[in-house]
Amino acid sequence: METTNSANRINRMPITRYHKLIIIVVAVAYFFEFADINTFSTTAPKIAQAWDLDVNHVAYITSISFVGMFIGSLLGGWLADRAGRKMAFLYSTLWFSVFSAATIFSWNMSSMGVLRFLTCGGLSAMTVVAVIYVNEIFPAKVRGKYLAYAMVVGICGTPVTNLIASAVVPLTDWSWRLVFLWGTLGVVILFLIRHLPESPIWLESKRRFGRAEAVLGEMESKISDLAGQLSAPAPPVAEVKEQKKSGFRTLMQRRYLMPLLVLVVLWVTQTVGFFGYSSWAPTLLSKQGISVEDSILYVALATIGAPLGSLLAAFITDKFERKWLLVIFGTAIGIAGLLYGLTFNPIMVVVFGFLVNMFERGYTSLAYAYSPELFDTRTRSLGTGIAYGVGRLSNAVGPLVIAGLYTSSGYVSVFIFIACTWFIGAVVLALVGSKTKVEHSAQGPENESPQVASASIRSITTGRYEY
Repeated sequence: METTNSANRINRMPITRYHKLIIIVVAVAYFFEFADINTFSTTAPKIAQAWDLDVNHVAYITSISFVGMFIGSLLGGWLADRAGRKMAFLYSTLWFSVFSAATIFSWNMSSMGVLRFLTCGGLSAMTVVAVIYVNEIFPAKVRGKYLAYAMVVGICGTPVTNLIASAVVPLTDWSWRLVFLWGTLGVVILFLIRHLPESPIWLESKRRFGRAEAVLGEMESKISDLAGQLSAPAPPVAEVKEQKKSGFRTLMQRRYLMPLLVLVVLWVTQTVGFFGYSSWAPTLLSKQGISVEDSILYVALATIGAPLGSLLAAFITDKFERKWLLVIFGTAIGIAGLLYGLTFNPIMVVVFGFLVNMFERGYTSLAYAYSPELFDTRTRSLGTGIAYGVGRLSNAVGPLVIAGLYTSSGYVSVFIFIACTWFIGAVVLALVGSKTKVEHSAQGPENESPQVASASIRSITTGRYEY
């Protein structure tokens, strides 16, 4: 049988300092991704004043940024499948860092739109690749928890960026450019990524058995030095066979198509719902008579709830079925977001904004873990990339809808629309979403029977979940 049994060998590994160093690198990448993705929304009120832009101009730049995210997600998934998870991680990080630096020198609406398109393409590609990488490097029973831990650190990039913006933007007419300089610092993780191992599961899927065996051997050696001798892995379920169909043609098969469509709904509603809130809150508050400085400060204070949401997700993601956690969190976001739009009291704005950020970042942490679990190795990068990318593409239309609602029906209608997107996502997940929770013995992977250990290669709904 031609296989290195990568999935089962990884699943029986205990978590050690080796894994924690990997997740620190991912967390730092997420930190600068969330820092960079919020640079325009926090500077938009000042840029609008400096360049005499209206709400529709801000909507244009926001929309084209999400078109970039769509293309970046597809290219990131494609690159991760062709060049490997590690190299795709490195290239996408380099890309968004370079173009974020270039944004400092933008001179009008058009140049800002082009540079945000290119920057956000790299950000989205990096996100897709990082999610897939953690899914394949960490044991199945704890991958959700550690991905959420990375998000706890990563999401701090949002409040830090907002606080920096609230201090820097008001200084001069040009100081908003310094916020984009802050976003470029993600380039530091290039020096960390090169020390990460390539995914043995990806190597095995490409039938590069010698290289997969070498990477697994190095991982096992380092982990056994830290945790003692490893137990024997569960036997492989099937031989790794050469893929005959293209990834896209494979995704059109019935067993993959329904999970793909559910994920598309999940990421569309998450994107329109969250970015409709986070991208527009400072601008809409300022349009309601609240000063630019106060609107940025209120949003900055509200985003402090974001890392707490990811921390909450870390505690519960591997203990309960992720599908139902997503339903609960999505419903809570819709309610809190609706209440946010019904008040102008500064304290209530911060409180409901805090709740939106807390539950949404918990939701995103859960969704990052949930998405790649619906696919096998040959479809994981492309399937995750398509779903995530279509979600981001939807926000090319979302800002235009929000601008139209605001112009025609006012402030409150925007938040009714945003709440409804969350409720729709929750209903679809509840009715047709797949369950992915893998049951493990209480003794841990080192004492699992082969039957329990092989539970990570399991039936989800329409077919067998194979690495």
